[in-house]
Amino acid sequence: MDEIRRLIVTGALKADDPLPSVRQLAADLRLNHNTIVQAYRELEREEVVYVRRGQGTFVAAQREPQVQRERVIAEVAERAIGDARRHGIALDELVDALRASAPRIKEAKNG
Repeated sequence: MDEIRRLIVTGALKADDPLPSVRQLAADLRLNHNTIVQAYRELEREEVVYVRRGQGTFVAAQREPQVQRERVIAEVAERAIGDARRHGIALDELVDALRASAPRIKEAKNG
């Protein structure tokens, strides 16, 4: 679900783009097909995707792309905070590390 949201926010997936079939995605990710079915259903419930019977699952037009972007940002932040806590890192230390890492990552990306 996170990956599909990320691909939509970054523009790699656009409205009406088809998603892989449940069977194909389950095989590619080596997951139980029920896991993919559940993820697709949840995304459909959230109106991120829609299903055309007999044709597959497709990306829905995003009514509020900024809301989707903010959701992805919040999910990334929650994962980072959770990971930091598991490693005994305080929130202010994490923020400092992110700020310190940003210029190095930007340089590596550009260079």
